[in-house]
Amino acid sequence: MATDENRNFPNGGFASQKSGPALGPRVGNTTGVGKRLPPAKREEEIVREAIQFFAQFGFEGQTRELAKRLNITQPLLYRYFPTKDALVERVYQEVFLRRWNPFWEELILDETRPLNDRFVAFYVDYAQVILTYEWIRLFMFAGLKGLDFNTRYLDLLKSKIFGVIINQLRTEYGRPTSDKLPITDLEIEAIWSLHASIFYLGVRKFIYQMPVGDLRSIVEMKVKMFVGGISAVLAGEPV
Repeated sequence: MATDENRNFPNGGFASQKSGPALGPRVGNTTGVGKRLPPAKREEEIVREAIQFFAQFGFEGQTRELAKRLNITQPLLYRYFPTKDALVERVYQEVFLRRWNPFWEELILDETRPLNDRFVAFYVDYAQVILTYEWIRLFMFAGLKGLDFNTRYLDLLKSKIFGVIINQLRTEYGRPTSDKLPITDLEIEAIWSLHASIFYLGVRKFIYQMPVGDLRSIVEMKVKMFVGGISAVLAGEPV
């Protein structure tokens, strides 16, 4: 199993260049072996192991194998999650929605701080949330499987973050905000390019198993390049 050290970014960068758990058979979790766990604890254990299991093997992974890893019977697993789809949905809620920070919008909007500082602070914190073994691999597997995880999460990102960032950039460059001038497709594409470049750090580490350096330094560089070049595509500004 991947350790917390392998999944997080202490001290501003990847703590380890390990790529998560080895991709192969694994002995079941010993947490609940020979024990009767309270229902809430059992459910928590199932969800935690399901996140690891699907991140490792993808959503084609069978609940029978998941039950073996948990050292429980498949019927017991289905007492908590009647269908595989219900379990997969719970994984989405835990990994993608519960890690969403509602204060990100406030951070971006805090005009007492310079724009670059706000954007760096947001993107460093955002990167620490999404650039984990589970998040990256589940997101990739969901897309390959044709699940709606990607669409739902990216719609959330666009509705909560993209417009806020674009309006702050417009204010910085003295342009009308979106209530006076609609956001353009080019502006949205510009934000996508920044997000994609940060997401790709996780792909390099957790899909390609390539080393990645200090997170804060990399994100700060990307944000400065982005803010410095965005004026060319802001609404009302000729290229």
